[in-house]
Amino acid sequence: MRFSDQFEKRFAEMLTHYPTKRSVLVPTLLYAQDEAGFLSDEVIAEIAQRLELTELDVNNVISYYSMLTTKPRGKYNVQVCTNIACMLRGGEELLEQCKDRLGIGHKGTTSDGLFSLEEVECIGACSWAPAIQVNYDFHENLDERKMDAVLDSYRKKAI
Repeated sequence: MRFSDQFEKRFAEMLTHYPTKRSVLVPTLLYAQDEAGFLSDEVIAEIAQRLELTELDVNNVISYYSMLTTKPRGKYNVQVCTNIACMLRGGEELLEQCKDRLGIGHKGTTSDGLFSLEEVECIGACSWAPAIQVNYDFHENLDERKMDAVLDSYRKKAI
């Protein structure tokens, strides 16, 4: 696996900030996923080797975090929180709206590869519920109109 120079620079820098190599696993996985689109077997093997871990160790961490994936996602990964605060303020309705609007279900990807959709347990935005996260961007205090505007804005970015 060949990573970009930017990835290599970040990786080398991170190693200087943590007491053990294992400590850089999650940020390394995020950077690798951003670069490769998903965490393939090849990427997992390379990261395990670099951090002196087994592939099983790396896969166990990947399976724990919803933001990490071993399957390709759309360019924009829409994560809709349906935990209690978001649920009480319309999170489940927003999820249904996204399913209808995008024509996909949980963990689905649109046929054009633009959007993926996930129902997630919590994104840490309870005070601003209901909330979603698209890639690394948070969108809070949503309703149907605002949700449509969010999806439209990402569709326009892709053009």
